[in-house]
Amino acid sequence: MNIVEIKQVTKRYAKHVALDDISLSIPTGSVFGLLGPNGAGKTSLIRIITRITAPDAGEVFFNGQPLDNEHSLKMGYLPEERGLYKKMEVGEQALYLARLKGLSRAEALKRLKYWFEKFEIQEWWNKKVEELSKGMAQKVQFVTTVLHDPEFIILDEPFTGFDPINADLIKNELLDLKQKGVTIVLSTHRMESVEELCSHIALINRSRVILNGSVKSIRQQFRSNAYSLNYSGDPMELSKVMTGIAVILENVSHDDHFSATLKLNDNVTTNDMLRQLLPVAHVHALHEVVPGMSEIFIQQVNASQKVFLPNS
Repeated sequence: MNIVEIKQVTKRYAKHVALDDISLSIPTGSVFGLLGPNGAGKTSLIRIITRITAPDAGEVFFNGQPLDNEHSLKMGYLPEERGLYKKMEVGEQALYLARLKGLSRAEALKRLKYWFEKFEIQEWWNKKVEELSKGMAQKVQFVTTVLHDPEFIILDEPFTGFDPINADLIKNELLDLKQKGVTIVLSTHRMESVEELCSHIALINRSRVILNGSVKSIRQQFRSNAYSLNYSGDPMELSKVMTGIAVILENVSHDDHFSATLKLNDNVTTNDMLRQLLPVAHVHALHEVVPGMSEIFIQQVNASQKVFLPNS
């Protein structure tokens, strides 16, 4: 089941194509990483999903229905460009934004009290927004994003301005929202956040989707059949028994052991490798070298840049 379906969406600004026939699905209950370098088209897509702008072509569906204004009340959006009014008092502004999302004054005050106490920002209620630090303002805006219990949340660089303690606080809140079934779109350049939080991703570059799917399946797709081996024994014997089994990419000597990186040949299993290894080496550890999302991101963006270059 997908909460959002984006079908063949195109968006142009004058001569610039921001989105070029984009199609992707956001599964219900997922933490969906919307990734890409600056200028790739992520913000344009977010603005279309949140109905800030409209596509020039294509359609967006929310829970199987064409996107309309009613769906906006079921969404929460934290933009990268923070939108708090500097001269307003924090509590007054939070209350105003809550009322815009359909909450009564009494209900808004009740929920704001809960969140302000939870985030330990209650003493800032009567302060002006301009008195807040960047991280404190970010906390307030996060609260106003989730206050109305949206079922779909878009967070654009939500960890900007946070120290590690407060970044961890927001991360735990996102995990809690996920447990409650809320769908979260996370647009970020922090690949460690993608690794920790995201179940699915879409990678956009130069207005097009170049990678899309579950994190698990994408990692499987980019497996290189490489393994890290920590062992004791004679490296020459290792080299002999690995002939026809694996290519030794690296073999580093330490005080009392060796660490090697091996790439298995096609149709060779780890059991095949171990059968050859165990008679000549004491294996301390063996694990697959799986590419991280940062590595995959860089590899795919660089590859797509070459595709888009004109022929010389």
